[in-house]
Amino acid sequence: MPSDASSTTPRAGDALLLVDVQNDFLPGGSLAVPHGDEIIPPLNRLILSFSRRSLPIFATRDWHPAEHCSFREQGGPWPPHCIAGTQGAAFPANLALPHDTAIVSKATTTDEDAYSGFGGTELHYQLRAPGAQRLFVAGLATDYCVLNTVRDALAKGYEVLLLADAIRAVDVRPGDGERAIKEMQELGATLISSTQVAD
Repeated sequence: MPSDASSTTPRAGDALLLVDVQNDFLPGGSLAVPHGDEIIPPLNRLILSFSRRSLPIFATRDWHPAEHCSFREQGGPWPPHCIAGTQGAAFPANLALPHDTAIVSKATTTDEDAYSGFGGTELHYQLRAPGAQRLFVAGLATDYCVLNTVRDALAKGYEVLLLADAIRAVDVRPGDGERAIKEMQELGATLISSTQVAD
């Protein structure tokens, strides 16, 4: 973790990137991530910190058609989830996203899946528009969409600060989340806590 506290203070060139914080991935959802709801309070603190500084906030979302290839009925690994326009695909009501949040929809066609927020989207270009160079990344799930989004962000040259208390893992195999965090760190992401981010 950085020793210089100012290095985790949001500044020009930073963006907050929230990955797939949607009802279907929260307790009670069709593909619930264990304890996924625990990330909402730290996310809201991060949102407030970025909003106060007029820094950009991005939120990715799964936005699937009803017969998406990732669904078990179509031969995929997952139950139906985040079907476009449904309550399950919506952001939770207690997530305080500002009205100007840039929403990035992914895996929007029947035959294409995307774990990464960069997969088949305009996210890279949307981040470049305000000059984002450093990304504060949080969301669900650590071992799938967060991992793949961070991989792509680092490959595209962004600096990544990963919010340890604002991510949760599916852990299909025990330890998947911890392995994902280790991989992201080995690739160059810096693990921090939302408590290190100035209000």
